[in-house]
Amino acid sequence: MKKTVLITGASSGIGAATARLFAAQGWNVVATMRNPEDGNDLAALGTVLVTRLDVSEPASIDAAIAAGLARFGRIDALVNNAGYGQYGLFEAISREQVQAQFDVNVFGVMDVTRAVLPHFRAAGRGVIVNVSSGAGLFTLPMISLYCASKFALEGFSEALSYELGSQDIAVKLVIPHGGVTATRFSESQADRQAQDPTLTDYSAFVARTNAAFGRMTNARSMSSDDVAAVIYGAATDGTDQLRYLVGDDARGFIKAKQMMAPQDYIDFMRQAFPPKG
Repeated sequence: MKKTVLITGASSGIGAATARLFAAQGWNVVATMRNPEDGNDLAALGTVLVTRLDVSEPASIDAAIAAGLARFGRIDALVNNAGYGQYGLFEAISREQVQAQFDVNVFGVMDVTRAVLPHFRAAGRGVIVNVSSGAGLFTLPMISLYCASKFALEGFSEALSYELGSQDIAVKLVIPHGGVTATRFSESQADRQAQDPTLTDYSAFVARTNAAFGRMTNARSMSSDDVAAVIYGAATDGTDQLRYLVGDDARGFIKAKQMMAPQDYIDFMRQAFPPKG
């Protein structure tokens, strides 16, 4: 029987590219998204089932898994891709926005994973690929909540990999950095950019930080297809490797975090994003 992968957040970007790649490689694909009408192009592929899944709605998780099993009879791999970035000064972000960030990027991943695990255990195998971010390895200003959620995902995935290794279920982290992830830094969509016009004390800092993010965006060099290729490789390489970095570290953030003494690293990052002008 052909293998089957369930992918969250498959309506666009990395998720859609991953769905297309798995289908091209002969897999059955359960491409899930909040609005299935956004996946009509994927549904046209014969081996792709497009179905609704909102990671913040447990009932929709169970329904999507049931639909995938009914259509294909098995699920062999899970790609937790759904997520978004909450941007803005922490002081401008409401508690409700904090909760929503973790509901999607952390608790949603946990809920989908928990729902799939009984099927993996019954089969005696499985692989989980969690799409993380460079912001789960290093932090940047103005995205404190996104960083917090991705750091949580990194810690959860690493600890879970020890548990599930006992069940022959692999856990993988694919970590885009310096490219696709960075293109979101300069977005100003209302639902992702917390605003508080009274916080004028931060104005100079925000201007410097936005300029730095603009330079990072201009330097992007990675496509969704590039990330999808790494996701597919992680899901199929048969190893117990946990982390897969994908991107251009031209800014040096990854190398600095890995190689520098702790305070030297902090000093390096403060030079990139100066607290004071």
